[in-house]
Amino acid sequence: MSSEFGNKLKVSIFGQSHGEAIGVVINGLPSGEKIDLDKLQGFMERRRGGKNPYSTKRSEADVPKILSGVINSHTCGMPFSAIIENADKRSGDYSEILDKPRPGHADYTAFVKWEGNADMRGGGHFSGRLTAPLCIAGGIAKQILERRGIFVGAHLYEVAGISDTPFPAYPDNALFEEIAQKDFPVIDNDAGKKMKEAIVDASKELDSVGGIIECVATGVPAGLGEPMFDGMENRLAAALFGIPAVKGVEFGLGFASARLKGSENNDPYEMRDGKIRTVTNNAGGILGGITNGEPLRMRLAIKPTPSISKEQNTVSLSGMENTKLVVKGRHDPCIAARAVPVVEAVAALVILDTLIEGK
Repeated sequence: MSSEFGNKLKVSIFGQSHGEAIGVVINGLPSGEKIDLDKLQGFMERRRGGKNPYSTKRSEADVPKILSGVINSHTCGMPFSAIIENADKRSGDYSEILDKPRPGHADYTAFVKWEGNADMRGGGHFSGRLTAPLCIAGGIAKQILERRGIFVGAHLYEVAGISDTPFPAYPDNALFEEIAQKDFPVIDNDAGKKMKEAIVDASKELDSVGGIIECVATGVPAGLGEPMFDGMENRLAAALFGIPAVKGVEFGLGFASARLKGSENNDPYEMRDGKIRTVTNNAGGILGGITNGEPLRMRLAIKPTPSISKEQNTVSLSGMENTKLVVKGRHDPCIAARAVPVVEAVAALVILDTLIEGK
């Protein structure tokens, strides 16, 4: 199934942006795991829009309604399912795109694949709205991992060419929590202020900007993952590319490693506190598809929001002729800011899946 990922822990996302509800089904959650609903709602709040000028004006409560898999606040071993009802919908804003596909969006490809039958209101199943149920699943996975000493955090590494301070080599959960409490997920608040100004400026120009998210997972044990086609990088990348607007994923130094010599890129080993560790972490915690016990480090490129209010060239599907389009509706001038907890969610789910598999 295309909207499902995971080997032992299978996560399936369903719904459309302007349907009655969106939701998630999780098979394989460990039983007896406590779910702190207040903490989960706090995690959901980080992704929620409608709170500031640098996100969409669509305001949804995003309160999960758990339908199965939990009893007395603990997982019971049965399939977990939850929905989020869609309340703040303005489907009329999308009537024009039924005939005029938005440049940079999936309107045209969905039209071709499903012969004009796809529900593309608000982006349909391709909308960033579908990351809300991903955060339900990922928020639960983060709680389970934290009880095992594994912590996942992320921040906006770059927006509109403005860079934040990168994560230190060994970030702790206190830093992750500090970022999570901010209204804008950066380490350096001065950089964050400049990023917000760039986002607002783009919005005033009826345009959008992209960004880069840096994510790190600490406490991940060595030995997870498989060589070649089922490695930790493979599994993380496959799931992370399911987040709308992700156009690139790199691990460790990523593309920068191609410009180094082997003597510069290699991570020397040393004994530290009675354990085998590496002096540097250019590999990003993964070698040969298998974790080496160092922090997992990844960065994701997020494209600018394709739904912009500037007039753009497109075509009429019914008339088969060139035409113009001005996109209506409410859209984020920068998707990357609200995608930060989504990246944490997906990374946590993949790590938990590999833990269950390697148990």
